[in-house]
Amino acid sequence: MTSTPISSEQVRRPTSGSSTRRERLRNDTSPAPTTTPSGRGRLGRLTGFRIAGTGSYAPQQIVTNEDLAALGCDSDWIVRRTGIRQRRVMAEGETTSDMAYQAAMDCLKSAGRTADEVDLIIVATMTSDYPTPSTACQLQERLGALAPAMDVNAACAGFVYALITAGQFVASGNHQCVLVVGADAMNGTVDPSDKKTYPLFGDAAGAVLLVPDHVAVGNDAAPAGDTGQDDDVSLRLDAPHPNGFAADGSADDRYGLLSYQLGSEGSGGELLQIKAGGSKHPLTPEQYACGGQYFRMDGRAVFKWAVRVIEDSGKDVLGDAGLSADQIDWVVLHQANQRILDASVAALNIAGDKALMNLDRYGNTSAASIPLVLDEAAKDGRLKRDDLVLISGFGAGLAWGTAVLRW
Repeated sequence: MTSTPISSEQVRRPTSGSSTRRERLRNDTSPAPTTTPSGRGRLGRLTGFRIAGTGSYAPQQIVTNEDLAALGCDSDWIVRRTGIRQRRVMAEGETTSDMAYQAAMDCLKSAGRTADEVDLIIVATMTSDYPTPSTACQLQERLGALAPAMDVNAACAGFVYALITAGQFVASGNHQCVLVVGADAMNGTVDPSDKKTYPLFGDAAGAVLLVPDHVAVGNDAAPAGDTGQDDDVSLRLDAPHPNGFAADGSADDRYGLLSYQLGSEGSGGELLQIKAGGSKHPLTPEQYACGGQYFRMDGRAVFKWAVRVIEDSGKDVLGDAGLSADQIDWVVLHQANQRILDASVAALNIAGDKALMNLDRYGNTSAASIPLVLDEAAKDGRLKRDDLVLISGFGAGLAWGTAVLRW
């Protein structure tokens, strides 16, 4: 696919909010991009929020590669081709919303917040409990939160789409405590007789909590006189930052996404698809009999596309943020396949030991994979405040989201 390259000046979009913020972003003098954008997607910047806490949940049942031998799957082949050694599978009666709830509660606990403080809930999932109502509304009811709630379905790119959507609400000043959950029950979407695809997927959920960047998080000390309550956006932006960064609005000195890119290539939709169950192909007995309810993918084509899109979009956001590859502290990619992850990190010229992974223990958990990794790394101390993290989700649609996040 070819397209005309898009310059950073053409595609940079200021975040919504007060005229003071828009004025500051128009006059931004942060470093100019050092690379030419690939033309794959538009670039944006979204600062003004921080991640106050993380959480995750994985079902208790562990299915190892050896457990799949009865289905004709070869354990050594799975490890060589994917890097996966085991995955988690929901218990009978367990649902996507159950996993989302457990991850959300874990996240709120880590942030020192309660459900009644949450004012927006976004759930990224392609395996909702029902076609409607949304998983997010079910989660809202279980939490008892006074909050609007909605689902985002961008498959394995869903968490990044949801994170950017949530960030817009916080950066605008309209929301103060936004819960973002990625949750998917992938095991039930795959045909057990498909020996190449069935071993890849697992079930899990991960969550993050977003707050305005002026709010003290963790061990931060809040600025004198800062109550942490909502106030005028322009006044809040001009206040001293808790960590002493400049308050001139420059992206390099603010929390949030220093650069991001969302993109889609619908022409590749058939490469990753559940054909039946929608309005075009209702799940009739005929569709069910031929396996139309199962997730199908063209593994070879997806592998090549994924490596290219991660490299292109990764270099785009690094250049737009004025960063070099060696300035990145960590890389968190959607946990799809070990070979995809290794090839992508190498293509970006980032040291392999900066790539955070748990694919071997959980498999591909779709929208849950990135927040699951983030939660593990945050809780074991690897991921620290002010670290620069390159994240990228990619999958069915085809769709992707890549960003540089200041933790």
